[in-house]
Amino acid sequence: MTRLSLTGARVVTLDPKRRILDADVVVEDGRIRRIGTRARGAADKKAGTVLDCTGMVVIPGLVQAHVHLCQTLFRGLADDLALEDWLAKRIWPLEAAHTEESVYWSAMLGAAELLLGGTTAILDMETVRHTDAAFHALESIGIRATAGKCLMDAPSAPTGLREDTERALAEAMDLCARWDGRADGRLRWCWAPRFVPSCTGPLLRAVSDLAEKTGTLIHTHAAETPVELEMVMRETGQNEIAYLDAVGISGERAALAHCVWVDGEGIARLARQRTGIVHCPSSNLKLGSGIAPVPEMLAAGCRVAIGADGAPCNNRLDAFTEMRLAALIQKPRRGPEALPAAQVLELATLGGARVLGLEREVGSIEVGKLADLAVLDLSGPHAQPESADLVSRIVYSARASDVRHVIVGGRVVVQDGKLRTAKLEGIRREAGAHARRLSRAARV
Repeated sequence: MTRLSLTGARVVTLDPKRRILDADVVVEDGRIRRIGTRARGAADKKAGTVLDCTGMVVIPGLVQAHVHLCQTLFRGLADDLALEDWLAKRIWPLEAAHTEESVYWSAMLGAAELLLGGTTAILDMETVRHTDAAFHALESIGIRATAGKCLMDAPSAPTGLREDTERALAEAMDLCARWDGRADGRLRWCWAPRFVPSCTGPLLRAVSDLAEKTGTLIHTHAAETPVELEMVMRETGQNEIAYLDAVGISGERAALAHCVWVDGEGIARLARQRTGIVHCPSSNLKLGSGIAPVPEMLAAGCRVAIGADGAPCNNRLDAFTEMRLAALIQKPRRGPEALPAAQVLELATLGGARVLGLEREVGSIEVGKLADLAVLDLSGPHAQPESADLVSRIVYSARASDVRHVIVGGRVVVQDGKLRTAKLEGIRREAGAHARRLSRAARV
C-alpha cells in the first residue's frame, strides 16, 4: 500500500456542502482515504510520504476540457488572425508538417505547462497523424488525459490533412483499442471529428455509433464563429447544433468546444440533451470570435466546463487565467453578479469532470475519489490579505506560478514547483528544435 499525507492545509473540497476545512488529506493507493485532523502518535508511523502544506491551500486538480497539445509548438506563430485565416494560413500547414517526434515533444511541452499550473485532467484533440506519439508523451508525464485523433474527411478539408473516411475510422478504432483505459485508467480515448465543415455526414454518424459501442466520448468544435454557422447552414440546411444532434453528436457522450454563437433555442436543446459545452474565454477573445452566453447556459441547466484551447490561440494553457476571464467578461453584459467566483471554480473542477464523465472520480476532494489535487501557496502580495474570501483569492488573484505541489492519482508529479516526471530543460530543448523545423517546413 502506498500512502501520502498532505498536512496542515486549508482544503477547498467542492464537496456537496462546499466545505472549506483546516485538515489533512490522507491518500492510500491513489484514492482519498481521509480528510480530517492530523493523525497523532503511533499512527504517524504509517504516514508514508508526507507533504507539509502548512499555510497552503489544497484544491481539486483543475480540469481543462478542451486543449490541442499538438499545437503547443505553434505558440506565437498565429497571432492576430480570425479563426478561418488562423486555420488556413497557419494551423493546418503546421499540423501537416508534424512528425512523430514533433507531436511527442509538443504534447510533452503542453502537458508540462498544464501540470505545473495545477491542471491534472484534460480533454485533448490531436492532429490527424502520429496520435500514438501524443499518447506516449501523456503516459510518460503523468497527466490524466482523454485524447483522440482528429478526423477530417470532407472535400473542403485541407489537402495535407484530409483522409479517406474508412481508413481514418479504422486507424481511430485501432488507437481506441490500444489506448483507452491504459495507465490504470488514467488515459482514455475520445473520438475527435474536427468540426462540421471538415467532416462528412457519414463520418459523423459513424463516430456517434462507435462512441456508443465503445463507451467513449466525442470531442468536437461547434458554433465558434458566424462564418462557421453560415457554412453549416449552406451545406446541411440546418442550424449547426440541430445538425450535430441529427447525426448523433449530442448527449452526455459529446463535448462541444466554444458554442459562442448559440441562440436561446440552441441553449435549450443543449440543456435538454445534456451535451457538454466547453467555454474557452481566452481563445474566443484572441480570435475575435465573441463571448459565449455562459450565464444563460447555466441558467438553462447546461453542463459547462472550461478549457484554454491551444497555445497558438491563447497563448498559454493556464486554468487560472481562464477562470478569471470567464468571470470578468460576463459582467459587462449581464451585471457584476454574473458568474461569481464560486461558480467559476466549479466550472474548472467539477464542471470539467462532468463533461469528461469523470465526476464520480475527480473534480472534488471527497473520500473514495481519486487523489487529483493541486496545492497553492497564496502568500504572495497579489493574493493577500489572508483574511479575504478564499475562493475569491483563487479565482481572481491566484496565478499558475502559485502552484507548489500537484498530485495525479496519488502520485506526486509536481513538488515544490518542480516537475518530477520529466526533465523540463530537456523538454524545452527538444521542443524548441522541433518548433523551428515546423516553422520552416510550413513556411509560416
